[in-house]
Amino acid sequence: MSDFTSGFWSLYVALLTAASIAGCAWLLYNNSRAKARAPKQAGAAGIAAHGTTGHTWDGDLAEYNNPLPRWWLNLFWLTLVFGVVYLVMFPGFGSVPGLLGWSSRGAYEQERQDADARTQPLFARFASTPVDVLAADPEAHAVGERLFLTYCSQCHGSAALGAKGIPNLTDKDWLYGGDPATITATITGGRLGVMPALGPALGPDNVRNVAAYVRSLSNLPHDTLRAQLGKPVFAQNCAVCHGAEGRGNPAMGAPNLTDDVWLYGSSEATITEGIMNGRHMNTSPGTLAMPSFQDTLGAQKIHVLAAYVWGLSNQPAAR
Repeated sequence: MSDFTSGFWSLYVALLTAASIAGCAWLLYNNSRAKARAPKQAGAAGIAAHGTTGHTWDGDLAEYNNPLPRWWLNLFWLTLVFGVVYLVMFPGFGSVPGLLGWSSRGAYEQERQDADARTQPLFARFASTPVDVLAADPEAHAVGERLFLTYCSQCHGSAALGAKGIPNLTDKDWLYGGDPATITATITGGRLGVMPALGPALGPDNVRNVAAYVRSLSNLPHDTLRAQLGKPVFAQNCAVCHGAEGRGNPAMGAPNLTDDVWLYGSSEATITEGIMNGRHMNTSPGTLAMPSFQDTLGAQKIHVLAAYVWGLSNQPAAR
């Protein structure tokens, strides 16, 4: 219930749970004593003589008018008692924590602590080895691969090839830099790449001119006249991040616009859309935002993971 900010939902769940248990109890009690009411057309005499409800199918198949079996009712009562005991001992009755104080978060944290205690000697042994050297260690590579598949493959893919808006980690093109220290810093603190929306400031024509100039930087087919008109607009509005020649700025995570690597695509429509609306986590699918793993993994696991990621785009010397 911690995901709900209003106490109303806790009360709502508690009342709904109590009403469900009470309703089942009433239903059981009622059906353990009362018999079904016979239809008028069956005839009271016939029903009394044969003990049926008067419903007949195929001429001789009749429905008996008996309460539910006692064994079935007793089992149902036991499930209700079990449910009440469970709600007293464990969380489930709104925001009431339960007498045992158990929670899924607490169980998860305990499992993590137990796992960390078992694996800590292994990661401690790797901690003193530099990232570029550790990348050649087969054991460290296997451990780093498991960490990557668990925490990184959801975005970057199991083969680390990336997707639209998500970098490929197997090439030499890096937004913030691909050296071991930078990769470690990226995994530790995360990254939030933001490109502002320039459409309102430039207007549709200038946006198309800048898009044509950007395509010309990497020798893509473009409108030459529009590219000439877009060059001074680029210098005034875009060069501060991407550089005067469009080669990017790793300090800001601004991509190089002169190569053939495009995070969102190189079509004129895609580039125009990026300039017009910008790229940031609140409006763009495939965001440039990467979460921090400092609290999730810790320094030693990040060290091994950084070695694995560095090795994806480099050829570490065999140990």
